[in-house]
Parts: sequence; structure tokens; C-alpha cells
Amino acid sequence: QFLPHEDFDSYPRTWEADCAQLQAAGCDVLFAPREADLYPQPQTFKLHPDPQLADMLEGHFRPGFFVGVSTVVMKLFACVLGASSGTAVFGKKDYQQLMVIRHMVQQFALPIDVVAGATSRAADGLALSSRNGYLSPQERQEAVALSQALKQLAQQWLNAPGDRSLLEPQALNALRARGWAPDYLTVRRRADLQPATADDAAGTLVALGAARLGSTRLIDNLEF
Repeated sequence: QFLPHEDFDSYPRTWEADCAQLQAAGCDVLFAPREADLYPQPQTFKLHPDPQLADMLEGHFRPGFFVGVSTVVMKLFACVLGASSGTAVFGKKDYQQLMVIRHMVQQFALPIDVVAGATSRAADGLALSSRNGYLSPQERQEAVALSQALKQLAQQWLNAPGDRSLLEPQALNALRARGWAPDYLTVRRRADLQPATADDAAGTLVALGAARLGSTRLIDNLEF
């Protein structure tokens, strides 16, 4: 799922800490294949998700990303499931990824229950992510502005009396003024991630954002 110019080789890895947390949680078996185990030869067969779901938002700014996600997750499922059923937990922080995988499981009638894991956050509201390790101390203090921007966008959307067309551009400009380079801040329907309209009710929407702070790209979302 990493594109050729992205940070696969330098991506923060916390193998020992992950193993310790799994053991403390009562994990009995850990399946952790290396890249060479899953890809002993170039992967020429690939799974292409529905472009109406996968080519917007993250898929627009990272073309081909969800082809990689779908292919590697399908390969993982094939490795560990066999003929049995199972449960797979994917975090809500990667909201679009969760939806793509859910649709993939449904379309291929896989015997898998896809469970959405709630986003874990620091005390100040920053969504926890491996990429937070790239942030300098000053950037870490500023990073919470992304979740705050999503909260404000959601509140403004709910309270706007009429035309909401300026809310997203205003949110983007506010982040830019703080030194961010945002890709998107947007309100979408949870059901299909299509742009929300005034007819969409509270409780059916999600505000999603992706922005770069320094050299680190962060994503987050807020259901409302």
C-alpha cells in the first residue's frame, strides 16, 4: 500500500513494544510475516476496489493506495483463514480504508466479521498514530489542531442555517494559516463517503481530514 516515493523503509516500527502489549493483553499467537514472506516474487495480480469509493479523498491524493491495501489485506486473509471464519479489527482512524475492506469482504463473501476499532487519542485529542513519531516536540504540540479543526467543522455544519459551501474552504484556510499543508477537510456521508448535503441528518455524517505538518502527513476523522 506504500507508493514508490513513500516511507515504507523509514516507517516507525515498534516490534518489541507491540509484542509486549500483545502478551500483556493475553495474546497466544502472533503472525507477523516479513515483506519477503508475503511477496516472494513481484505481485502482478492485484485487487482493484470500486473507484467510486476508493478514488476519492485518500485515493485521490495517493493514487493506487487502495489497490495496495485491498491486495495485501486479501493476501493476509488468505494466509491466516483457510476455510475457517474469523474476526478482523480495523481502526476507525483510517475511515476510508475501513470502508474499502468492509466492501471487499462483502463482495467476495469472505467469512470474516470486520470490526471497527475506536480511534485511540492522547489526552489532548490527537489521534494516536505511528507517524506521530516523526513530529518534533513543537510539531507535536501543534498536531492537535487537526482534530480541533474537524470538531469545529462538524459544529459549524450542524449549526449553519443555510449555505454550507464555504465551510470546508474556510477550514482549509484556517489550517494553512497555522502553517499546515492540508489535502482535504470535508464532511461526507458515513454510508458511502459521498459529499454531505443539507438533507443529511446528524448521526449519519463524518468529518474527515488529511494534512501535512512539516514533513509528516496526518489523518483524522470525527463522526457526528
